[in-house]
Amino acid sequence: MNMLFKSAILATGLVLSSVFLVGCSSEDEVPQETSEQLLYESIQGNMRTENFSMAVRNLQLLESRYPFGPYAEQAQLEIIYAHYRNYEPDAAVAAADRFIRLHPLHLSADYAYYIKGLANYAEGQGFLDRFLPTDETMRDPGAALQSFEDFRQLLSRYPNSSYAPDAKARMLYLRARLARYEINVANYYFKRGSFLAAANRGRYVVENFPQTPASSDALAVMIQAYQLLGLDDLAGNSLLVLKSNFPDHPSLDTDGNFIDRFTVAAGEASLINRATFGLFDNKPPPTFDNRADYLKR
Repeated sequence: MNMLFKSAILATGLVLSSVFLVGCSSEDEVPQETSEQLLYESIQGNMRTENFSMAVRNLQLLESRYPFGPYAEQAQLEIIYAHYRNYEPDAAVAAADRFIRLHPLHLSADYAYYIKGLANYAEGQGFLDRFLPTDETMRDPGAALQSFEDFRQLLSRYPNSSYAPDAKARMLYLRARLARYEINVANYYFKRGSFLAAANRGRYVVENFPQTPASSDALAVMIQAYQLLGLDDLAGNSLLVLKSNFPDHPSLDTDGNFIDRFTVAAGEASLINRATFGLFDNKPPPTFDNRADYLKR
């Protein structure tokens, strides 16, 4: 009797274990007999519930099971977005490149370029950037440059695309961000005493990003750097441009004269500074950043 009772318990346990395992696996895997249409409908459910990790897995499964089916091309397109929303920018870019390479004349190729641009933009962001405010202009500009190029290609190839207006707006923002990055680098060169390098950064912004808010700071950078280098003619020319185009810049006084924040003499360490190994009597280098003044307007 005891043996029969133990056998019954064991059998019941095995059945329950099997049901539990099947239940667990059904959440993670799609049965082999699932049709292409049902699998695609399941993917749409993943997308609606924003379960993008599962959507990626099922999209990959759909393509592997039905590589020539009616949903194959659509799956290749949708996996770009799923990777992007799943915080996998590298995978999103790779999927976009693959779709463009396989279907260069596809009606939705512009969408692939667009999501590729968004993914490259997101690649420069860290995990904490999703939750905390950070200064994006302090980051390495590589991802921003690539994102700008992706949107440029979109506009060049598909000027009438429905994504073109948003791409243009993002390009304007990226230009301003890239210009501000150059000013940040120029400010760093002032700290290092590399005045020629600072002047070159300012000139680069004026020549390549003339319509950005940072262009006025770029002129101020050039004036200050040229003065420190003793290039008075170049400093004077830059000052004329600054006064003509940005008369209210914080680097100009009420009479339109440049406020010299840092001279070679002032930058030299004083006796007190040298005696205290830089702890006292510091002369801070100039920092050009008109963003606070610009946002007030």
